[in-house]
Amino acid sequence: MKQFVAILACAALTSGVFTACNNSTESPKASTDSTQATPPPAVAIDTCSAAQDFPDAAISLGSMTATPVGTDSANVSFTFNTKNYTLQAQTPDAASRGCAVAEKGQHIHFIMDNQAYKALYEPKNSITLANNTEHYLLAFLSRSYHESIKTKEAAVLLHFKIDGKGKLTRLDNPKEPMLFYSRPKGDYIGADTTNILLDFYVWNASLSDTGYKVTAEVNNETLPSQHATATLAAWRPYMITNLGCGKSTVKLTLVGKDGQAVAGPQSTVSRTFNLAAQAPATK
Repeated sequence: MKQFVAILACAALTSGVFTACNNSTESPKASTDSTQATPPPAVAIDTCSAAQDFPDAAISLGSMTATPVGTDSANVSFTFNTKNYTLQAQTPDAASRGCAVAEKGQHIHFIMDNQAYKALYEPKNSITLANNTEHYLLAFLSRSYHESIKTKEAAVLLHFKIDGKGKLTRLDNPKEPMLFYSRPKGDYIGADTTNILLDFYVWNASLSDTGYKVTAEVNNETLPSQHATATLAAWRPYMITNLGCGKSTVKLTLVGKDGQAVAGPQSTVSRTFNLAAQAPATK
C-alpha cells in the first residue's frame, strides 16, 4: 500500500489550533543565499483516531411507495426504522473530532445513485424520479460530524426501477462490490476548513492489504500544485488537511487486487467542494 502523505491529521485534531484555509499569502522570506516564497504545506490524507462506537445501531426500510406525477415521473416516498440510535442528538465525542459538525445532530445519509447525499434528521424522505429509470439508494446512520457507522446493520441498500407508468418495482440487490461517496461535501467555512473528513461506504467488499482497496485523489483547483493521492486498504475515516481556500475535488475508485477499477454499477465517483476563510463561500 502506498504511504500516506507524511503530515498527520490526528495531530491537527488534538492540537486545538485552527487555521482557516492554508493558501500561502506570506511575503517572500530572505535566506542566506536566496529569496523565495514559502510554499504552502503539502495536502495530507491520513487516518484518525477511532470514533464513538455504536455496535447495536440499526436502520431498516419501513416503506417505499411511488405516486405518478404527470406522465413522465413519479414521487417516491421512503420511511426508515432506526434502532439503538437517536437522530438529532449530538454524538458524545463531537467536540473532540476537530472537523465540521452538524448543528442538528445525528442523522441519516440518503445517497441516491451516488449523488451528493441528503441529511435526514427525521427517518423519511421523498424524491421525484423520471419514469423508465433504474436506481440504487444507500441510506446509513451518520454521527453528528458526518462519519458513517460502518456496520452492516447500520445501512440499507435498495435497488429498484420506475417503469413507464410511474410504478415502482424492487430489484435484486447486486452482488458486485460497490463504493458510495459521502464526504467531503458542500461548503466549509473558517475553522471547519482545517480538517476535512474523507468518508465513504463500501458494499459487498472488504478492504485489505491483499484485497480490495480504495484509491483517493485530492486536487485543489485554486492551487493546482496542491494535491494528494493515497491507496486506502482499511475501511475507516480519514482526514484531509492543508487544503487551500477555493474549490477542491476528491475522486474515489474501488480497485481490485490488480489495482484496476472493479466492474459493477458503482465503482468510481468524484465530488467537488469548497473551502472559504469566511462566509459567504465562493461559488
